[in-house]
Parts: sequence; C-alpha cells; structure tokens
Amino acid sequence: MSPELGHYALVLALCVAVAQGTLPLLGARRGDPGMMELGRTAALAQVALITIAFLALVQAYVTSDFSVANVVRNSHTAKPLLYKITGTWGNHEGSMLLWVLILAVFGAGVAAFGSNLPPSLRARVLGIQGLIGVGFLAFILFTSNPFERLDPAPLNGDDLNPLLQDPGLAFHPPLLYLGYVGFSITFSFAIAALIEGRVDAAWARWVRPWTLASWCFLTLGIALGSWWAYYELGWGGFWFWDPVENASFMPWLLGTALLHSAIVTEKRDALKSWTLLLAILAFSLSLLGTFLVRSGVLTSVHAFAQDPARGLYILGFLIFVVGGGLGLYAWRAPKLAGGGLFAPVSREGGLVFNNLLLATLTLTVFLGTLYPLVLDALDAGKVSVGPPFYVATFIPLSLPLLIAVPIGPFLAWKRGDLRLALRQLVAVGVVAVAAGIVTLFIAHRSVVLAACGIAVAVWLVLGALRELARRIQLFGVPPGDSLRRLVGLPRAAIGMTIAHAALGLTVLGITGVSVWQTETIVLLKPGASVAHAGYEVTLDGVQDVRGPNYVAERARLVYRRDGAVAAVLEPERRLFAVQRRVTTEAAIRTSPVADLYATIGESDGKGSWTVRLYHNPLAPWIWLGAALAAFGGFISLSDRRLRVGAPRRTRAAAPQPAE
Repeated sequence: MSPELGHYALVLALCVAVAQGTLPLLGARRGDPGMMELGRTAALAQVALITIAFLALVQAYVTSDFSVANVVRNSHTAKPLLYKITGTWGNHEGSMLLWVLILAVFGAGVAAFGSNLPPSLRARVLGIQGLIGVGFLAFILFTSNPFERLDPAPLNGDDLNPLLQDPGLAFHPPLLYLGYVGFSITFSFAIAALIEGRVDAAWARWVRPWTLASWCFLTLGIALGSWWAYYELGWGGFWFWDPVENASFMPWLLGTALLHSAIVTEKRDALKSWTLLLAILAFSLSLLGTFLVRSGVLTSVHAFAQDPARGLYILGFLIFVVGGGLGLYAWRAPKLAGGGLFAPVSREGGLVFNNLLLATLTLTVFLGTLYPLVLDALDAGKVSVGPPFYVATFIPLSLPLLIAVPIGPFLAWKRGDLRLALRQLVAVGVVAVAAGIVTLFIAHRSVVLAACGIAVAVWLVLGALRELARRIQLFGVPPGDSLRRLVGLPRAAIGMTIAHAALGLTVLGITGVSVWQTETIVLLKPGASVAHAGYEVTLDGVQDVRGPNYVAERARLVYRRDGAVAAVLEPERRLFAVQRRVTTEAAIRTSPVADLYATIGESDGKGSWTVRLYHNPLAPWIWLGAALAAFGGFISLSDRRLRVGAPRRTRAAAPQPAE
C-alpha cells in the first residue's frame, strides 16, 4: 500500500464528502428518497476511503518509508514497533488524519445503525456530517498533507518526541478524539432538527446514545492524559490547568450538561432549546480545542505548534461552524413548539440547575484559558492565569453542583418535594458531616478545604448508593425481592449510580493529593538516606541501563519503615540519542491509600543526584473514579432502550416546519 494510494484515497474521500454534504440535504428538501439514500452510501464509502488512507500512513511508519516527509520528521529505525505505529498520530498531519477518520466512523455509524430514523432526518444529519468532513479533508489536503514525498529520501528519520514515546500517550489521542469528534454527531442532529423545525422525545432518544458514547470516550481520554502527565512529566501532579488540558475539559463539562438535558427532552419533552444549544456549543468547544492546539498560539507539552496558515484555516472554519450553528439556532429555536411545564422544585428543575452550574463552570475555564491569549494578541501585556485562579473560582462554583447531584434523583418529575428528598438523605448527610468533622482533627493544613472535600466525597458516594437502595427497596422487602429488583433495573439506572458514585471517588482522590501531598527534594549520595512521609528513603545506587533507543540512569531507592523494607522504587532519567532529549521516568508504588512517587534528576558532578520524592495520599482514586464513571456510562449505553429503543415518529405527529 503506497503513499500515493493513501493520497488518492483522501482526494476521493473529499469528493465523496462533497456529495454527502449536498445531495442528501437537497433530497430532504425536495422529498426525493433516492437522493436522501445517497447520504447513507456516501458515508459508508467515505469511511472506507479514509481507512485506506490511514492504513497507508501506518504502513509507511511501520516500514520506515523515509521518502514520506511526515515519517522522516516523526520516526526512526531504532524506535520500537509500538511507537512506530502510534507515531502515526503523534504529529500534526497524522493526528488530523485520525481525526477525520473518526469523524467518518461516526457518520458511518448513523448510516449503518440509523434505520429507525426518519429518512429526512437521517439525510440531514449525514449531510451536515459530510459538510464537516469537507472542511477537515480540505484542511488536510491543502495545508497538512501527510503523504508529502521527499526526494532524495534520507537514510533515517528525526525520531518522535521522546515524551510521546509512552503507552499513555499512545492511546490518549484516539480516546480523546473519539470524545471530541463524537460531539460532531450531536451537532449534526441539532442542526438537522433546527432545519426540520422539530425536536421531540424521539429525537432526544436518538441523540442520547451518541452523546453518551462521546462522553465516555472523552472521560477516558482526559483521565489517561492526566495519568500520563502524572507519571511522565515528573512533577507529582495530576492537573495543571494547562490551556490544552482546559481545551478538552470544556467540551466534557458541556457534554455532561447535554447528556442530562437530553434525558429531560426525552422523558418530559422539555428543555428543547437547552439541548440544542448545548449540542452546538459542545462541538464548537471541540473545534476551539483543535484551533488552540494546531494554531501555534499555545506552547504546551502536547500542543502542535504549526505555521499560522493552518491556524487561520481552522479559525475560519471554527467561525463558520459556530457562527452558522448559533445563527440558525437564533432563527429557528424560538419557533419550536414549547415543551412540558414543570415546577422549579422538580427533577427537571434540578437538571436545569445542573446545566446552569456546568455552563458557568465552562465559562470560567473559557475565560481563564482565553483571556491571556486575547491580551497577548492585542499587545496589552502578558498575564499568567494558573492554578490559583481556578482554585479560587472553579472549586467554589463546583461545590453547589456536587451537593445537588445526590438530591436530583429523589425529586419527582414535574413537581417535587425538596423536604421529602432531603429526608431520605438524612443518614447520608449525617455520615458526610461526621466524616468532615473527623477530617478537621486529622488535617494538618488546609483544614477547611480538606473537611469540605472529604464530606462532599462521602456525600456523593453514599448518596448514589442510597438512591440505588431506594430503587430496589433494600431492607423494605425480603432480600430475594431486592435482588430481583436489582437484576431487573434498567442498565441506564445502574450506570447512573456508578457514575455518580465514581464522581465522589475522584473528589476523594483530588482532596487527598491537594491537601496532604508531601514533597521532599534533596541531593543524595549512594548510601545516604532522608526522612520522608514517615519513611526512611535510602539511595542504594545509580546504574546505567540501555533501552531500545535510549540510555538511562536508573536509581534504586529503598523505603524503610521501622527498619523493615516497605518498597523499592527505581526511577530513571533517559537520554534519547537521536533528538538528544532527556525525559524523566517516575517510579510509582500504588496502594489503595497512597502513591509513593520518586524521580531522579541530574548529578551534581560530585557523586550526588537530585532526588524528588512525593507521598500522594488517595491519588489512585482520581483515576479509578474516572474509569468507573466511564464504565458507568458504557453500562448505560448497553441499555436495550438506548440501543434499539428509539421510537418511530408517527404520521399523526408529522413535523410542521417553522415559517
């Protein structure tokens, strides 16, 4: 499979995308079944062509075809096979090809599994998806061709950035893109609904699985990126509020709001405008993240700083998509039929409160991310917005949201009773407050923050379990009946319980690391020891080791408590020969209660090495909670009602286009 074949397949895919983006929309307008059906055929053809192109690029990397400029810039014959494969998307051109492949996969998913969609709606969804594909395929072919040839070809390549030669970064981008790009389908559904002038429960049922799948993948992608930064960068933290981190976090926040809003639209025929707007904004923020990473306006560990022409193209495309989507929303949304009415204190009201807070949190991150960039662009000075800003703003705003999460499921639809809901959570509240009070006595610093964090974590976990106990009438009926009720529960309900409890576990982990982390930085000679977090840590020695494409200094650190060996950690400092770049490989020993974390720095030339030690209480729960949240989402996604249960619209309920 030659690079020329991959390039030709991309050109054909662009032609197919043009057809997909025009003919089905025209057919839906005219009521022509043949033209509408072309959207399905084009979506399947497009994903096949882009797959061919992607496999051609993978083959070029695996075989070290240095006649391809992209391979030369990002590979080397000494690189392990895993990183030859993942190097395909470890660069700007290859990652954009992966992006457009995933975009086509989601379009093909609607084409293949959307048989219960009305033909006109499916045609419009695929048409909008095709237009998005046109934009990105044109961007790749005209500004970022991954198959550009070199003549003569060099004997070897420049190698991949050593920081990206890691399993975490190998799988982080595909998962992140599955979330990012997945919101394109919800965007297409929203625009199609606005064109039709109709949003109803059936539409929301069709949107929910795509939203949920995107949210799950984005959750995993963000968590994996955080884990990579934790162990690869050697600074002992899990989140730095880096602008590129924020670029993935903002769509996640709005995607969470969209997921809850779609439930209300499906079950109560309400919050239609909210759901449409969130669907548009979630994908818009995904495009904004693409612009920030690709334009060169950011300097980040995981940003692709590229020439301004690429950034201008993406900015123009972003303005077109966001401006067009919001313009259509402003024109058509007010003409949509009103939804069901509900009291402020109700399940619907609770979800509106949820959405308002999530939108406010998104706006906070948005302003903190873009404000320094805008000032810099206007030559108004340089401002640094870092963790202190987000600690002072994001955390106080998130507390009401976290407190409200367990209460919502106890409120009735349409009209609820807040006192009755709180009465069912009295025991949970007592335990949470008690946990906070106990924390006050054991916390040595940041006492209030620690107490609040632990109390909220307990409140979330036990609140989710209390709601599950209510559903199965635990202790209210014989155990056998409770078990039968549990088995018979909808998977969506079980998934919600897992996700809400998992949020509490993540809060627990964040609180532990933020409040009780212990750091020790010291120069040690072999045989010397230092006291750290109740351990005596001894540097046994430092030896040279050789990897497949690097050499490293590996330290051996022995942790002792009361004279007994508790752990042995072996951090490394690697030098990659081709790029002459040094990376820090942290050594981590994980237990349910804490991480022992160690890195080694440079030698002082006198026989001593810089050793950085961390004791991170409850750190593992950060990523365990994130993984469980995504698992809960996938459990919900397996619910039969979401897989095959989208109802068909009846003829009596035919759409009435807005004037």
